[in-house]
Amino acid sequence: MTRASLDKQPREVASMFDDVAEKYDLTNDVLSLGQARLWRKEVAKAVDARPAQKILDLAAGTATSSQPFVQAGAYVVPCDFSLGMLRVGKQRHPWMPFTAGDGMKLPFKDDTFDAVTISFGLRNIQDTDVALRELYRVTKPGGRVVICEFSHPTAAPFRTVYTEYLMRALPPVARAVSSNPDAYVYLAESIRAWPTQPELAAMLQQAGWNKVAWRNLTGGIVALHRGIK
Repeated sequence: MTRASLDKQPREVASMFDDVAEKYDLTNDVLSLGQARLWRKEVAKAVDARPAQKILDLAAGTATSSQPFVQAGAYVVPCDFSLGMLRVGKQRHPWMPFTAGDGMKLPFKDDTFDAVTISFGLRNIQDTDVALRELYRVTKPGGRVVICEFSHPTAAPFRTVYTEYLMRALPPVARAVSSNPDAYVYLAESIRAWPTQPELAAMLQQAGWNKVAWRNLTGGIVALHRGIK
């Protein structure tokens, strides 16, 4: 299994990420032209982790995304359904409580976390609505959600250029730097099929989240959605 299909069967997606775990962070830096690190900084600002708070980092992979929360003094649980990603993460950060879990059935009690966040992973969960409700369930009343996900550029000319990059330039670049370039073809296709910024905001509201808002990063290539329980 090297590539998942857009119906996003969990085993297919997990297997695909197992295959790319070792070089995943490096590949993302290359394919995003260095923007991935800037996006992570914006996520950290939005989550605003504080000492002793409990933070769930869903689809954390190797826990690169979790490190700003750790540095803020929070207790962070990196959760992912790719065992390959978790193994690599545990090798790099052996002190962290890595947890295997499915975003549609999280292995946590109700009202556990002060904040929940997911970066570039919601798109890979089979049922987005179920995942948003699960994130809501495990968040404490008054807690917050921060979702960082690829989205749709707001300017039409830029959107055209971006789509061309995704479907034409990304696969050959991935072949040069990734152990499994087919995985990145899937990622490009899943980005094109993803809901728009207002559509995702509406889905958050339907899942129960209040004060839902979003902010575009890099012209809408990425959107940062937020909500309060």
